[in-house]
Amino acid sequence: MTQPPPPPHQHAGSLPPPPPFSPGAYAPPPPAPRRRRMLPVVVAVVAAVLVVGLAVLVPLAVSADHDAVARGDGDRAAPSGPTVDTSNLSAVEEYDDLAVDHLPAGVSVDYPQSPPVGGRHAPVWLECGVYDEPVPEANMVHSLEHGTVWITYRDDDLDAAEIAALAGQLPQDGILSPYPDQEASVVITVWGRQLELTGSDDPRISLFIGEYGAGDTAPEPLASCHGGVRPDDVGDTTRIA
Repeated sequence: MTQPPPPPHQHAGSLPPPPPFSPGAYAPPPPAPRRRRMLPVVVAVVAAVLVVGLAVLVPLAVSADHDAVARGDGDRAAPSGPTVDTSNLSAVEEYDDLAVDHLPAGVSVDYPQSPPVGGRHAPVWLECGVYDEPVPEANMVHSLEHGTVWITYRDDDLDAAEIAALAGQLPQDGILSPYPDQEASVVITVWGRQLELTGSDDPRISLFIGEYGAGDTAPEPLASCHGGVRPDDVGDTTRIA
């Protein structure tokens, strides 16, 4: 019987030969899905679009809102100061027990109100009418003593059309003039009574004239301002306290 050939001689401590290579025993991991690699790029692009959109739309929205407020339309109203009730004469200031004596000719006085509402005054009164310059106060107060209605305005607050609107509401026995030192845009005054107005369109102008225009508060209500002097004819005056 034939014997198999003896195995090849192996030295002590040598390793056995590796197993034969099999292609199916190992394969590299599949590549990561492309969608995951693209996700950060997509997020970055969307974020950039949002930033650009906000940078364009926000200023436009703010500008449109400001325009709406300026026009007074939309849901927001234009900002305003304290509300003034123009439906009545409750805000009229009253001054009683005013002096009625005449000052020496050429002498004026510092009045406690601006414009003055009465008190010591010049011996001649101011002529009725519309003036575009401040008038002498001591002569104007004499006109108030005669029952004159005096409408004054700040010429830095009113334009020509608004001043003309005041002139159109002036009664026959009335005087219109600028008064730079008053606080309100428009003030209407008779002897001992005064009212600050919101402007030339304040409805209380007609209410005030209807209530006080007859001169009932004046010491000489029937004298009128007609026949008085013009400001240019007054001349220089000396002011006293």
